[in-house]
Amino acid sequence: MEPIKQGMTGAAVEDIQERLRSIEYAIDEGERTRQEFGPSTATAVAHFRLDHGLPLGQEVDTQTWAALVDETYKMGDRTLYLRLPNFHGADVRQLQNCLNILGFSAGEVDGYYGPHTEAAVKEFQESIGVLQDGMMFPDTFDAIERLQHVWAGKPASGPHPLGAMGFARAANVLERVSLSMAGEDPISRNVVGRIWNLASATNERSGLDIAESPDRRRPDDDALLVLGTTPPASDEMPNVVVENSATLARRIRTAVMSSKEDVPIVHLELSLGGPDYDGTFTVSDAQMYAVMLLDAICAAFNTMK
Repeated sequence: MEPIKQGMTGAAVEDIQERLRSIEYAIDEGERTRQEFGPSTATAVAHFRLDHGLPLGQEVDTQTWAALVDETYKMGDRTLYLRLPNFHGADVRQLQNCLNILGFSAGEVDGYYGPHTEAAVKEFQESIGVLQDGMMFPDTFDAIERLQHVWAGKPASGPHPLGAMGFARAANVLERVSLSMAGEDPISRNVVGRIWNLASATNERSGLDIAESPDRRRPDDDALLVLGTTPPASDEMPNVVVENSATLARRIRTAVMSSKEDVPIVHLELSLGGPDYDGTFTVSDAQMYAVMLLDAICAAFNTMK
């Protein structure tokens, strides 16, 4: 493209001015009215180029225009997916921020829709029970937007785990929240039983109970958590893989808040070691999962009730 520079007027200048203003660069009102590339527009362009590591100058060339377009995308403006070259822009950075806050680590917030971001999108999609294709179509954008009250205004340079609860806070949560848990198989039922024992020992008025089966719950439950060693039978059921304890609480909270049921039903999938799993599951393993899950459940519901 031919550089757009001081002295020019017209629709292209107006577009540049509106983009610069949308990302908080000051433009003189008279220049905007006249669609004129005047001194304030030139100054704004110069600052933009400096801020984004472009060669010093006051004109909008091809490189500056591409950077300006990238910086003015808002999340949801376009479909994002893994491609080469990677999608890049402010919308990708915002998406990475949201995913990191919600507990789905997209890695460094660099504005590039690369493999780490795609993996985080797939994990988020799994947690809300939609097709796990790693593509940001309107349905996935809508699901993130519905959780705006969770991520808006939060720092987001990383996953920001909720951290361990501590005995007193966990006891308080268990008394305030009514939860049913069920196990789909012997290993899961073992872990559920241990979680119940720990919860009862933490607070004798614990609201956590064991459901007779994965489709049974109490009328006053705040949620039903179904524990299993394989993914859920239904692709529509939110699923949280129980690994990476640093982000587990946030992922559980995201799944619960994304559930379309009146009483949220969330599947928790035990990660038993991947393709190298030898089939063993010790008492120590069961207790480790029980402690990690009870702590994460209390942390997740502490911010919701």
